[in-house]
Amino acid sequence: MEFKSNHSSPVLTDPITINKSRLGIHSNLLSYPQSAGSLSSGKYMAIPRKKPGKLDDVRSNGWLDAMKSSSPPRKKLIKDFNIEVAADDIDIAYFSWMIKYPSALKSFEKISKNAKNKKIAVFLDYDGTLSPIVDDPDRAFMSDAMRSAVRDVAKHFPTAIISGRSRDKVYELVGLTELYYAGSHGMDIMGPVRHTESDDHPNCIRSTDQLGKEVNLFQPAREFIPMINEVFKTLVENTKDIKGTKLENHKFCASVHYRNVEEKNWPTIAQCVHDILKDYPRLRLTHGRKVLEIRPVIDWNKGKAVEFLLESLGLSARDDVLPIYIGDDKTDEDAFKVLREGNGGYGILVSPVPKESEAFYSVRDPSEVKKFLKALVRWKKFEEA
Repeated sequence: MEFKSNHSSPVLTDPITINKSRLGIHSNLLSYPQSAGSLSSGKYMAIPRKKPGKLDDVRSNGWLDAMKSSSPPRKKLIKDFNIEVAADDIDIAYFSWMIKYPSALKSFEKISKNAKNKKIAVFLDYDGTLSPIVDDPDRAFMSDAMRSAVRDVAKHFPTAIISGRSRDKVYELVGLTELYYAGSHGMDIMGPVRHTESDDHPNCIRSTDQLGKEVNLFQPAREFIPMINEVFKTLVENTKDIKGTKLENHKFCASVHYRNVEEKNWPTIAQCVHDILKDYPRLRLTHGRKVLEIRPVIDWNKGKAVEFLLESLGLSARDDVLPIYIGDDKTDEDAFKVLREGNGGYGILVSPVPKESEAFYSVRDPSEVKKFLKALVRWKKFEEA
């Protein structure tokens, strides 16, 4: 499917619910039975809380360890012959790691060879992939050069952003109408109307964009919105005295950023989130790069979002399709795993440090992501010449 530069904006008007529906291949999303009660009523279990100040819960369940390891230091010092050398300059461990996860730039000839005569679909994370990781998530801006590179990619390949941010926020940051957008880790997808099986899913609603073009809005966690709002309100109140805490409501999930919080206060944040979630068994915690994310307990993630978008685009279950997913976060591993297990595409991990991944290839940072996207466009133009 080729995109045109006049593709309509993903800012949506009030949706119209589709009456006709069937479960299709995306049924059984909920991991908990529906008999648990109305979501809008908020809490479901009254579990006695520990006395304030006791941090045994977050220490025993590994939350603190996960928080400390979620964003490793960018530079380490190693000693060789009594000389300190910046690990970013000479990092033996990183180059050894790249044997398993080779550079996507240096491996581009191999990637393009496998892409010959295939339809490429491009999926991109936002933070840490298209923009640098910064202290204030509201200032995680992508450069004009990166925006231009993404725009050019979308002219030649179906392209989607799949972010943990709300769909509206990531669209605001990217500002390109040529793309598809999936927010809240894929729980809020704006996709095309193709009258396929995915269109008839009960969690699909038909809507229109600003120009009146019909689009599909897929929201498998729609019923959790009141619960997320309730938890977010409690988080705001309970963390207001912890300096440096940054909270975000992504509509279908919530984030607690602790990048600017003194490390001595991390246990306090962890215990605060832990105590709140004990009363919400249908919500779960995941860890990102110095961020705690509260999400619904449903069988849905970025990997499922990739599968859904491929189906919506008419590109699923085909040997002539090559999906490429580029991301840097733990949540992107679900998408990498889908591409690896299906043997149908490539995951590219963005990381300046060695870490285990389901990806096939790697790049160091957003600047290398930009180089890869530009190489992809040059290759496509050469193929079409």
